[in-house]
Amino acid sequence: MGKLVGISFRRCGKIYRFDAGDLEIYKGDWVVVETVRGVELGQVMHDKMQPPEDETVVVKPILRKALPEDHKAVEDNKYKSAEAFRIGLEKIREHGLPMKLVDVEYTLDESKIVFYFSSDGRVDFRALVRDLAAIFRKRIELHQIGVRDVAKILGGIGPCGLTVCCATFMTGFDPVSIRMAKDQNLSLNPVKISGACGRLMCCLKYEFDQYTELMEGLPEQGAKVMFPDGEGLVVELNIPKQTAIVEMPSNAR
Repeated sequence: MGKLVGISFRRCGKIYRFDAGDLEIYKGDWVVVETVRGVELGQVMHDKMQPPEDETVVVKPILRKALPEDHKAVEDNKYKSAEAFRIGLEKIREHGLPMKLVDVEYTLDESKIVFYFSSDGRVDFRALVRDLAAIFRKRIELHQIGVRDVAKILGGIGPCGLTVCCATFMTGFDPVSIRMAKDQNLSLNPVKISGACGRLMCCLKYEFDQYTELMEGLPEQGAKVMFPDGEGLVVELNIPKQTAIVEMPSNAR
């Protein structure tokens, strides 16, 4: 096994390991590789990666560096994908399927067309696949994705006024819980802590570890604490400043 590099096939997409072999491959290079979907064009995001922990995982080799005609093929496929998207929408309406078409991609060698869609439940799209295969005369794959992946593909503006993180720099999704908002003293109003996808905002996790560390040794809100003048009740905490507002009895001095 030669040098392992990390390759992404989408902007902010997941990073996959590939074997560079004897090729001189550097970060930012465009390469052609074979994936489970077919032959694809990807960009090197990391020019040095560790081997997978699971020794049984097969790391595929890079076929070659990308040529000018590969980039032209990708641009041509974008126009074909747009037409396939239009036809896909028509066929979904004809079949009356409860699904939302999100994106369409051709593989580099045009051997397969992948239709990405979202749906609230399972969809029987066998008849749709037969129709699309008859029209395009290619292998058709329908891939159901979640609402967070929809936001990542479509992009948009978050509550902060900036482009959503998942479409800007995030290559994956970490678990986010309501506890992260609660421990940071944020409003638990779903409207204020939900992102464009309707799920809890990914940024709730960004400072959670720091808040957890800063909370160590601090009393909980509602806890009783002792002072020389008597017992007080913690009514508010400012965790970053490491301060608390304590309510004291009126007879305390």
